[in-house]
Amino acid sequence: MAQNTEERALRAWEELSISDNFIFQRVMQNKNLCKRLIERILHIKIRELDYPHTEKSIDLRLDSKSVRLDVYVEDESGTIYNIEMQTTKGHGDELVKRTRYYQGMIDMDLLGKGVYYDQLRQTYIIFICTFDPFGMDERIYTFRNACLEIPHLLLGDGAAKIFLNAKGLKGVVDADIENFLHYVDGREAAGVFTETLAKEVERVKHQDETRREYMTLYMEYQKHHQEGVKEGLQRGRREGRREGRREGLIAMARSLLALNVPLDVIEKSSGMTREEILTLQTPAAKHDRR
Repeated sequence: MAQNTEERALRAWEELSISDNFIFQRVMQNKNLCKRLIERILHIKIRELDYPHTEKSIDLRLDSKSVRLDVYVEDESGTIYNIEMQTTKGHGDELVKRTRYYQGMIDMDLLGKGVYYDQLRQTYIIFICTFDPFGMDERIYTFRNACLEIPHLLLGDGAAKIFLNAKGLKGVVDADIENFLHYVDGREAAGVFTETLAKEVERVKHQDETRREYMTLYMEYQKHHQEGVKEGLQRGRREGRREGRREGLIAMARSLLALNVPLDVIEKSSGMTREEILTLQTPAAKHDRR
């Protein structure tokens, strides 16, 4: 079993691409590539990027949910960029609510370090999606808080959420971003930036240490998954036995009711309450027992 799991882990490793967040996170540790990606998405220039954490984890209290951010970087002016690779949309509005949660956690983390609310920094939460998150076929969806009555009046709270759509066909974007989105979508790398990105993916995948880390994580996940499935099956069997016994008692109670057995006798025989037994009676039977 262990050998089969290891073989599956190795096959999974060989099939990894830029759209896998394990690979994406490590590729984005290349400061030049990360910097250029942000610059092309936002049409800005960045002098310097800083990585406060290789993988940013925010856990505000022991009793709160924590969040782990794939790529968390700051530029020379203190602007924060959180970049996440997203391959699943989730249920309902789960994806967009996650950006709200990330924003709140980042702000609370800053406030917890002594920053006053009026000093909260500009933040960009960027989701790179392998699917169209809004179904409008745009390559990029950018959201900032604006006034409904005066659309050009921005709130100016320093928060922006951006979704890149690898399936998008609409909207004019930088050539590097267009090629990057095609690459995320599984096409061949094209253009200097994306080709450099593809070479970095291959370099990362040829690192023995990174491969061992991934395979260890993969096998650990499989172990927990199998344990969870086993526990779920056992729970299902227990619940199934209980449900089967319950159904048997209900069937017995119905039979006794049909034979006009006194309710107190049925209560003792089935272990059911009088109210539960009465719900099993037909309207005619209820009338006869009055």
